[in-house]
Amino acid sequence: MTSGIDEITQLALTLPVDQRAQVASALLASLDDPADSAEVHEAWTAEIKSRVDDITSGRVQTIPHEEVKRQLAERRAARQAARQD
Repeated sequence: MTSGIDEITQLALTLPVDQRAQVASALLASLDDPADSAEVHEAWTAEIKSRVDDITSGRVQTIPHEEVKRQLAERRAARQAARQD
C-alpha cells in the first residue's frame, strides 16, 4: 500500500465499529457503477415482463409450490439412496 492508503487505513481503524462499518459501506458503494445498476435494472425488468407474458399467454405452465416441494423431496431421497448403494 502507498503511504496515503496506509495513513487512511490506520485512521479508519481507530474509528468505533459502527463508524468503520459506515466507511466500509460507503467505499463498497462507490465501487458500483451507476450505469451498470441502471442496465441491470433494465435487464431484470425486461426479463420479468417476458416471464409474466409467458405465463399469461399460456406458453408456460406454472407448477404449484407443494408440487415443487414434493418433486424436490423425491429427488433428494433418490440421491441419498444412490449414495448409500
